[in-house]
Amino acid sequence: MESLGERLSPILVEIQDTLIDFSEHKPGFNDEGFRASIYIFQTAILDKMWELQEKENIPMDSRVDMAEKCGTALKDFVKTFADIDTHKLYK
Repeated sequence: MESLGERLSPILVEIQDTLIDFSEHKPGFNDEGFRASIYIFQTAILDKMWELQEKENIPMDSRVDMAEKCGTALKDFVKTFADIDTHKLYK
């Protein structure tokens, strides 16, 4: 059975290719599109983090800590470089 990531990957590649084709212009994302892009990235990075944790046999309590740190780092990154509080995007 095909995983969700495998099913979505061709769509994400198409989005990537579209962004590359129009890279000369500011895309003009609204809050909804920006929120979606953050959620997609967050889901992808956590998926890859899980693979790393499995490969390194990291205990569950450390996995949870890593996931929380990842979320905080992403939130801080967006706040620093876009002055957007990601928590407010979901209100």
